[in-house]
Amino acid sequence: MRYEEESDQYNRQLVFVQDLVEEYFASPRYQTLAAQTQEDYKKHSKNVLKVFSNMRVNSVRASHVRRYMDKRGLKSETQANREKSFLSVVFNWAVERDYAKANPTRGVKKFKEQARDKYVSGEEYQAVYDHAPRAVRVAMELAYLCASRQSDILSMAWDQVIDAGIYIEQSKTHVRQIKAWSPRLREAIDLAKSLSDAPTKYVLAKSNGGGYTKNGFNAAWQKAKRKARKASGLAIDFTFHDLKAKGISDFEGTRSEKQNFSGHKTERQVASYDRKVKVVPTVGSEPHHKSYSESNSEKR
Repeated sequence: MRYEEESDQYNRQLVFVQDLVEEYFASPRYQTLAAQTQEDYKKHSKNVLKVFSNMRVNSVRASHVRRYMDKRGLKSETQANREKSFLSVVFNWAVERDYAKANPTRGVKKFKEQARDKYVSGEEYQAVYDHAPRAVRVAMELAYLCASRQSDILSMAWDQVIDAGIYIEQSKTHVRQIKAWSPRLREAIDLAKSLSDAPTKYVLAKSNGGGYTKNGFNAAWQKAKRKARKASGLAIDFTFHDLKAKGISDFEGTRSEKQNFSGHKTERQVASYDRKVKVVPTVGSEPHHKSYSESNSEKR
């Protein structure tokens, strides 16, 4: 009888990493995360579980995580870092609830990542814009003018378009802002009104009124870049997220004003997006504080 009691209790515990991950995904904590973060965690879990799925929770050691990182890093150090972070989140959650004795990822160093410093020139931006369908054009303008993330643009609804501007609550930081109208922003919204032939709640809508999925939009985005690359001869090696950085870089103002515009919580975060190369005075030159940018030649 005692054996059966202990056995039942043992079987009710989250014994294996697979159990732990499934319980985390079913938890209220996971449900509070931004939709994009949830999607990323699901993606990261697939590779993690290929290795750790049938390991007992309290048998996972830092050395196991290190070996996983080294092996995974041969293909992608960036993904190795992301997957290690996911595993850390799950174990931290488990330790707080007494599902695990310790977090085995603690003390395991990530690979050093090179911060992106790509500044999208006006010529590059215009080349893609000229070869993009209307929906991608609208998305590009919203990303650049409002420093918005792709996920916030894809989910943007018409009830967010108000008299004062466009109301956006950032899915990642939960910062709420109203992006004030400018003539160029109004043009983008006017273009958005022509996207759908049916009633729709989405600003970035397909002709049937439905919204874009991440994969669906990215396919259109990549196609526009390929066309622009072939027609212009430019490298066109920037990501959609780089358009947010371009907006922050081009915004005229102090670091604090850029932070207010972008919705970042710290000036350090803003610094990683401010990618214009600063022009500094030399001996005998005229002192100024402008930044070098090809944006002066932008058509838009």
